[in-house]
Order: sequence, then structure tokens, then C-alpha cells
Amino acid sequence: MLRLNGVRTGLMLGVSLVLAGIIYFFAANWSGLDRIEKILISAGLVLLFYGISFTLTRLKAMPSVHAFLSDLFLLGGCISFGIAVALLNQIYNSHADSYTLFMIWAIPAVLLTWITRYNPFYVLSYALIHLTLWFYFFPSSLFVVHSEEQRLGIGLLFAGINLLLFGLTEIHRLRSVPIKFLSFILIHVTLLILTNSWAFETYGIWMNILSLAAIAFGFYYFIRVRLGRTFLTLNALAASAFAVFKFIELASRHASIWFFFYGLVFVAILLTFNVGFFRYLNKLGQPSRSEATEEITEEKPEHPNTLLTGKIVSVIVTVIGVIIGSISLIGIVLVASGLSDPEYVLLTLALVFIIPMIILPRVNTVVRYTVLTIGYITGIAAIVWIDSLGLSLLFMALSIAGWVRLQGSKQRFLTYALLNLNVAILLFQMLDTISRSNHISTFIILVLTLLNAVLYALHFSIPQSPIRQHVRTGAFFFTLLFMFWLTFLGDIFPYSYELFNVIYFTVVTLLVFGFLRREQSFDAGVSLVFWFAFLVYKYYDIFWSLLHKSATLALLGIIIITLSYFFARRSVIAEPNVEQSGLLRRNFVLIAIIVVLQFAYLGIYSVRSEILLTTGTTVKLEIQPLDPRSLLQGDYVVLNYSISSPPESIASELEDYRGQRKVKVVLSPDNRGVYIFDRLLKNGEAVAEGEVVINGKLSGWGPIRYGIETYFVPEGTGLEVQAKARFASIRVNTHGDALLESLSYQ
Repeated sequence: MLRLNGVRTGLMLGVSLVLAGIIYFFAANWSGLDRIEKILISAGLVLLFYGISFTLTRLKAMPSVHAFLSDLFLLGGCISFGIAVALLNQIYNSHADSYTLFMIWAIPAVLLTWITRYNPFYVLSYALIHLTLWFYFFPSSLFVVHSEEQRLGIGLLFAGINLLLFGLTEIHRLRSVPIKFLSFILIHVTLLILTNSWAFETYGIWMNILSLAAIAFGFYYFIRVRLGRTFLTLNALAASAFAVFKFIELASRHASIWFFFYGLVFVAILLTFNVGFFRYLNKLGQPSRSEATEEITEEKPEHPNTLLTGKIVSVIVTVIGVIIGSISLIGIVLVASGLSDPEYVLLTLALVFIIPMIILPRVNTVVRYTVLTIGYITGIAAIVWIDSLGLSLLFMALSIAGWVRLQGSKQRFLTYALLNLNVAILLFQMLDTISRSNHISTFIILVLTLLNAVLYALHFSIPQSPIRQHVRTGAFFFTLLFMFWLTFLGDIFPYSYELFNVIYFTVVTLLVFGFLRREQSFDAGVSLVFWFAFLVYKYYDIFWSLLHKSATLALLGIIIITLSYFFARRSVIAEPNVEQSGLLRRNFVLIAIIVVLQFAYLGIYSVRSEILLTTGTTVKLEIQPLDPRSLLQGDYVVLNYSISSPPESIASELEDYRGQRKVKVVLSPDNRGVYIFDRLLKNGEAVAEGEVVINGKLSGWGPIRYGIETYFVPEGTGLEVQAKARFASIRVNTHGDALLESLSYQ
């Protein structure tokens, strides 16, 4: 099973790299290919993925490996179809990241999810449905004015959809653990956003009640109805986030010494409640006097719900107490402007909070951790303000002492994070006095990477103990974090940027396989998260062109797939007692129908667009370009047409409209041959010779959009187009549909 997991991981990483290479290639918009060649290549890649998936189901050797790889390529086929749809929009300059792109992509993804019940398809469908809804209500190329009621309705729609999905997973009508977690989290995130009184002045206060009701019901349900430790923890974090957000919201409106003083009082009451609550829990585990006189042959264990409730309350109290307490303490000092040297007052208060909690281990656990963390956060703020090397060294010593004296993995991890921050401050103070180099931040991150890496290596020499595990966990995570950070920083010596990227990718890839081999699933999972983070975020790194990244990633993917496959062949891996025919073979007919429909869409869209470009009326428009980037489609120029802004007489009639509205605009040529806004077409109105009708959308006082506002360009050329392009040549058919054909400089 261990070898099988290693092979599967290698195959998954390899296919991911190949898909990333394909996305990067098309996003680069290489000018060496014309429209038809790009369409044929994209369709060919979709066919290739589905074809490989089908071929693998026919192979009888290594059924477990072939079935897994077939399922991966089936998923890759669906993803490559989405890439092909995005490419069509790029070729014909349709909206960047439009809701139609994700909707068309979501349809086969949802159908394949229903047929296969494959968890990656569940996650893909979930993401695509939410992206479709988001870009429908908030288009990237059209500024839509929504009223407060409409925004509230949109938020409740997202919350309702996720509540429905969570309910279906809870009653096992939808069997997907990832969807269950994602929907639960998004319910609380959405409700918390809707409580924002700045964005929802009228309804925000009422949404507080709904958000609190959802949190309360979560505690009741996962304690009394169905015990769920993980969801109780998530519910506790939701409660903490709500309390902290409301405190910040109130502080911004009513900031004063008394307000922050009451914040500290609230924390004190919260900690007192915590102590009393745990005493109550302990009493629940003790028998009464009458029970003690009875003859009981076996001891009653403490109810697991009681222990779990105590842990959840502890999490809530700690998080709320730390954040509110820190804000209140710092707020009192800052608002009290009459105090001289407030930074030293902060430092004194931090020491008052830290030192007793380090010395007195018998203090209630939650009280101790809360007060200690408030002291550390306040102290960090103070030493940054004071900027004294000696005080920073003193505070680092206190941080180390606190880390050694603490108990519990979460508490030590948080303290370890603050210790890294303390070291970063210390390094900055030391380097800043020596040199004013522009690369100080890079040197600091490099030193922190090396320090954590050395500490991780040294943990092997520490005897088996809780401290060894805490050192290992903290040093491992922050080594990867700072290594990842280095891949975004500039050169501190020739080619250091390239070196950091190569080292990071190589090390993290080796760690994934190394941890799998040693059956350390948690560390392997963390390494995988950082591996995929590198793959995703390097897209935005424009130092290395997308075209070069594409070739490199695709080649690496093919190499990893090949090595993993040959390793599987040499190891003769098999997984007994598991159906290993592959998803496509078990559902061939239904999946084949979906694949045919995908190709039909690609063909129909291409033919329809080519006909419009061939037969449509040519119209010349004046433009004012901008220069953003799309994730799937690469660089593009946003075109703001002169016809996007109607005359004041017409604009005044439309500015009160909220939401999206379709309009038909009549264009007429001026003496330069450039078409300008003439009027809105009324029902039954005839169009004069030389005039052209074009379909548009508008929202309130925003500009009218015609679906021709994005012009995709080869990578790195957007700024040149933005600076020089002045006119656009478009094609408009008799129905008013338009396609952007080209840009010109005169």
C-alpha cells in the first residue's frame, strides 16, 4: 500500500504539471499560431486526455495503477475542456473570466460528478458553480451597481446553496467529505460578511442574529444530535471570528479609553467564566453522595461530549481573549495621548503579562495561555516601536522561555511563530545599522530559512519527548514557508532568484515522496500544499515567461509520470479487493455522450464566430485601453470605447437603474469614418442606411458594455498596446452581436 500511495502521488503530481503547462502555454498567447491551429491543438489535447483515459482502462496489467491513472486523465480531460473554452474566448476576444466560460465548463463537470461520484469532480464542480454565480453577479468587465437589498439577496443565495449542499452531505444523499467541509465553512464566511454594518447599513444588524443563530445551532447539533469534533472546532472558530469582527467594528465607531477598558473587563469576565465552566465540567465527572453509597461494580467514565465541550470552549475563550485583549491593551495606551513614551508603557505592560505567566505554571491553562499571548503580541508592538537591539534580545529570551514552559502543540506553535517574528525584527535592526541595502528583507528571509532548516535537522538529536515533536513541527512548517517566500524575492547575488526557485521545487518534491515512504501522512500533506502553492503562484511571476514555464512544467510532468509508471512496473503493484476497472470503463456510454457534446460545443462556437468575422459589418471605434491579466487566458487589454459613455441626456435616464439591463444602441459614422453613439433603439424603430445596431448591457451610471471590451495579446505586450492603440475594428451581425477583430494605431 505504501508503494502504491507513492506511485499515485507521483502520477498526480505529473498530470498536474502537464495541465499547468497547457494552461501556461495558451495563456502566453504565442503569436506563432493562428486561430485555426490553436482551436485544433486545444481540441486535440481534450481528445488526447480522454483517449489516454480510455486506453488505460483496457490494460490488464497493474489494474490498480492503470485505474487510478485513467481516472486522473478523465479529470484532466474535463479540465482541458475548460481550458479549450477559455481559449476560444481568448481567440475571439470575448469577456475575460466571464460567467459563461465557467457555466459551460461546469455543465460537463456536474454531469461527470453525477455519473462517477469521484471526489475531485465534486470539488471541481463546486468551484465552477460558485465562480459562475460570482461572475454573473459581479462581472469582471462590467461594473454592476447593486442595491443593499440585492447584495443581501446574493449573499443569502450563496449561504443557502451551501446550506443545501451541507444538508445533502449530512443525510448522505451527497457523499463527498470535501464538499461537506467547504460548504460548512462558506456558510459561516458568507453570514459573517453579511453582518458588516459598513456594507449593510440597514440589514447588517439583523444578519448578526442570523449568524449567531447558525453558530448556536452548530454547537447544539454537533454536541447533542451528532457528535462531530472537527465541525465543532470549525464552529468555534466561526464564533471567535464573529466576536472579534464585532469588537473591531464597534472599536472603529466608539474608540475611547473607556471602550478599550471595557474590552479588558470583558476578557477578564470571559476568563473567569472559563474557570467556572471547567469546574462545572469536573463536577459532572464526580458521583453524588447518594451514588457513592450504592454498590457500583464499574466506574462511570466521563461523557465524551463533556470533554469535547470543554475543549471547544477553551478554543473560543483563548482566541477571543487574545485578540480582544491585545487590541484593548494597545488601544488604551495609544488613545491615552497624554502619556509620555507610550511605547515603554506597552513594553512594561507586556512584561507584567508575560513574566508571571512563565513563572507560575499552576494558573488555569486557558487563562495562562491567553494572558501570555496578549503579552507577547503587545511586546512585539513595543519593540518594533522602540527599535532597540538590547530590548529585542531581552524579549527574544522571554519568548524562548515561554515556549519551553508552555504545554500543548497549538500554544507552542503560536509562540514559535512569534519567536520567528522576533528574530526577524532583531535581524532587521542588526542589518539596518550595518547597511542600507535594498536587499535587507531578502537576507532576513534567507537567514530565517536557514535557521529553521538547521533547527529541523537538529531535532533528530533531541531525545524522544513532546519538545522534540514541537521543534520538528514548527521548524518544518516555517522552513517551507520562508523557502516559498524566497522564490518571490529579487536577486541578492547573480541568479539567486532562479536558484531559490529550483531548490524550493526540488526539495519540496523530494519531501513529498520521502514522507510518503516513511508513512508520515501529515508532513506529506503539508509538503503537497506548498508544492501546489508554488505551481499556482508562479503563474503570476512575470520574471520567467509563461511560454518557458509551459515547456518546463510539461517536460517535468512527463518525466515524473514516466518515472512513477516504471517504478510501478518494477514493483508489480496491485491493490487487492478493490474494483480497478476505472471510472470511464464502468460508465463508458454516458461519459462518451458528454465528451461528444463537449466537442460539439467547441465546434459550434468556432464556426459561429468565424461566420460572424466573415460576414459581419465592419465598424471602426475609438478606444482607451488598460492592461490586466486573466488566470486562464493570459494578458489582455481592457478597452473603454467612446460609445461606452452615452450622452448626458440619455445617461440621466439610465443612472437610477440597478442590476444589469440590456439595451440596443444605434451607431452612426462621423466624418472620420469612426462610429459614434447616436441613440438608443426604440421598439419598432427603423434604422437608416449606414447606421449599425449593437447589443449592450448597462448598470446604473456605469458605462455600457458590448462584450468586446477584452483584447487578448501575447504575454508582455499589453503595455505597448495600451500606449499606442487608438481604434478597434469590430464585426457586427444583423442581430447586433459583435466580435472584436483587431486594433489599430490610426
